[in-house]
Amino acid sequence: MRRPGWLLAVPAWVWLLVFFVAPVLQVLWFSFGYKPGIFGTHANDVLSFDRYAEAVTPTFFATFQNTLWVGIAGTLLCLVIALPVAYWMAAKVPARHRGVLLALVLVPYWTNFLIRTIGWQIILSPEGALSHLGQALGFGPLDLLYTRPAVLLGVVYNYLPLMILPLYVAFDRVDPALREASKDLGADRLRTLFGVTLPLAQPGIIAGIVLVFIPLMGDYITPTVLGGARGMMVGQLVASQFQTAQNWALGAAMAVLLILVIAATLGIAALLAWLVTLPFRARRRLRLGEA
Repeated sequence: MRRPGWLLAVPAWVWLLVFFVAPVLQVLWFSFGYKPGIFGTHANDVLSFDRYAEAVTPTFFATFQNTLWVGIAGTLLCLVIALPVAYWMAAKVPARHRGVLLALVLVPYWTNFLIRTIGWQIILSPEGALSHLGQALGFGPLDLLYTRPAVLLGVVYNYLPLMILPLYVAFDRVDPALREASKDLGADRLRTLFGVTLPLAQPGIIAGIVLVFIPLMGDYITPTVLGGARGMMVGQLVASQFQTAQNWALGAAMAVLLILVIAATLGIAALLAWLVTLPFRARRRLRLGEA
């Protein structure tokens, strides 16, 4: 059958339009409305930006600052932990054993998200195993539950597989002959890693950062279960406006602001990465020109 190649992408585009673009546009539309009385949830007969002005409050800024801190720190921790694990799985482990290791990474991720988080609530509680271990070592009972470090630990545990998998794929696609050629030309292991392996694995690094940072910033379950009031994130504020306050317009405005800040943070990070690597790329072009 002779058909245009773009027809193969139609199911994916339909899925994105129905389950992503349409809901986001609806949230954007709600953000310009208001709450019509005590029992109403939203109305859009009068459009304004007033809900955005209501959303920008000291409480929202403090919560957003905490969310941004947890999002950036959690993503960086996932990257630091996943890089050696993924490289070891892709480059050092024999091919016949890689499937088992991938299964070990994925099996915990297949467990219900809420159950995994509640498990950490039990571990971090004052009567949990971690607190008992601290007492046995002489540190006294550990009160980590309902704190920002508890939220950070929870998000790293929950989202780490999303960082390991794209990094593993990226490292697996790097031709081992390139690393051997780098070593034959006199480069040590560190220069080979930073000069050959990591630049070739850059698409996987970017994909892992995006896959972790975006859902982490909007996480609702982890800060609710592990953070309490001291670990509150923006996702909880948005959910409270939709579920408790029944003010869909204000909740939608908060959600839109969250989307904008996530996009801005990723854009700033991409710009900084481009500026940092600019001298290295200029030096590489100069060397190629001299050759």
